Amino acid sequence: MKTNRLNLFSLAMAIMLCLGSKNVNAQSTSYDTYANVEFKMPKVNEPVIPNNVVNLKDFGAVNGGYVLNTKAFEDAINALSKKGGGKLVIPPGIWLTGPIILKSNIELHAQTGALIKFSTDKSLYPIIETSFEGLNTWRCISPIYGKNLENIAFTGNGVWDGSGEAWRQVKKSKLTEEQWKKFVASGGVLNEKKDSWYPSEQYLKGAKGADQNVRPDLKTKEDFEAIHDFLRPVLVSIQNSKRVLFDGPVFQNSPAWNIHPLMIEDLIVRNITVRNPWFSQNGDGLDVESCKNVIIENSSFDVGDDAICIKSGKDKDGRDRGIPCENIIVKNNIVYHGHGGVTVGSEMSGGVKNLHVSNCTFMGTDVGLRFKSTRGRGGIVENIYISDVFMTDIPSQAISFDLYYGGKSIAETLAEGGNTVSTKAIPVNEETPQFKNIVIKNITIKGAQQAVFLQGLPEMNLENIEISNLIAKAQKGFSIIDANGIKITNAQLDIEAKNAFEIYNTQNLSLKNIEFNSGSSNTITINGQASKNIDLSGSNLSKTTTIGKDVPKKAVKF
Repeated sequence: MKTNRLNLFSLAMAIMLCLGSKNVNAQSTSYDTYANVEFKMPKVNEPVIPNNVVNLKDFGAVNGGYVLNTKAFEDAINALSKKGGGKLVIPPGIWLTGPIILKSNIELHAQTGALIKFSTDKSLYPIIETSFEGLNTWRCISPIYGKNLENIAFTGNGVWDGSGEAWRQVKKSKLTEEQWKKFVASGGVLNEKKDSWYPSEQYLKGAKGADQNVRPDLKTKEDFEAIHDFLRPVLVSIQNSKRVLFDGPVFQNSPAWNIHPLMIEDLIVRNITVRNPWFSQNGDGLDVESCKNVIIENSSFDVGDDAICIKSGKDKDGRDRGIPCENIIVKNNIVYHGHGGVTVGSEMSGGVKNLHVSNCTFMGTDVGLRFKSTRGRGGIVENIYISDVFMTDIPSQAISFDLYYGGKSIAETLAEGGNTVSTKAIPVNEETPQFKNIVIKNITIKGAQQAVFLQGLPEMNLENIEISNLIAKAQKGFSIIDANGIKITNAQLDIEAKNAFEIYNTQNLSLKNIEFNSGSSNTITINGQASKNIDLSGSNLSKTTTIGKDVPKKAVKF
């Protein structure tokens, strides 16, 4: 009898476990990437890889990290290509290699335990005509490179390491004393001030006269060859291609940006880890440039510059290309360190439209949501929808729109006295950037130097930006400068500074249901001759508002 009861109990438990597993599976499959997207988003096509499989070891690859396996990778990819494509399995081990040149219909599957380490021998990376920081230029070929391809996939849980420490300049201020001593002892050269380390004299020479990291003054291949070491490549460069997938691996330690999809149609980035040392110069995570139909989800970033970046070319080169970044979903990602969690710009001369960002967490990023451009760019950024973003310990601005971007991080800008404010408008032309039609809702900020910074141009205001359901604890509140059509609704603010809202030359602004922490003496200041139609009627703010003498009469309504 006891045996029967035990059998019945075991059967019941087994049924419950099965039901439980079905529920878990149901939950895991119920997630819909396309749910709640505010614009018409096409289904993003995944790459189709033929059912052919080869193993890297079968082509003479040697484990250990001391034998160059460039030819093994080349032979394996060629063998698959001759069959129409397939999967290259990279088994556990340390696989040293030079550049890997991709072909269509190839899946690189790095198994758990596989570390692909790219050689530090810069002579293995010839310079090629390419695009970097939005400009047409010459750079060293990327460790992983492909152009004019179809059906490319990176899968598995292995690690792709770009050996970036051999390529990058390092600032003394970003290192501990012990780290600095190690860099200096490793070779390379120092600048005159002895506060920046360069991998070589050639790199230092190349850095002089650079526009950020590009030398626009050089014209010929021979000119660029003379500064070969300075021409740091991105780790993964895939250009002008269709159906590209990143699913599973770790990408880390890049010479410059980590992953740079350029002019890709149907791009999926999911379940990946992107890492760079926090001090790595231009150590971006993912730079999606002039791409169409993109998904970025369930991934983590811990990098030395902007984490998830949306771009479309810089200045005339970007306008001449004329390819926007459009139809992008960014969901369920975590950013630990970076100059920005999700960033648009500053290279956005081809435009950015139809961007959905939701369910993302930023912990300690210099900025949370970062939009940046400057005069000379041109381009229109529009139809941006951001919701359910959670930020902690942001050392500068949690939400930042800066139309005077000068190539520096916000931390560097603040250290130099803060953002530029210009009252002089210049004529609008194709070089004038424009940001409009942006919705930001359900945002939680727990700790920031400033909650929200909105700064347009006198000649081209930020236009139609709605921020609602905001919970923010920060030292400073809002700066709203040269903006038109700003709506702030349902905001719970815990602001240390007395002046919680600084409003300058802003029109058609409304503040509704604004709550300050109990006992605060937060105020609002409004200045600027261009200020008009400012509606403060919904939040009982009349007693705490100061209106400058230059503000037109009846510009503010209580």
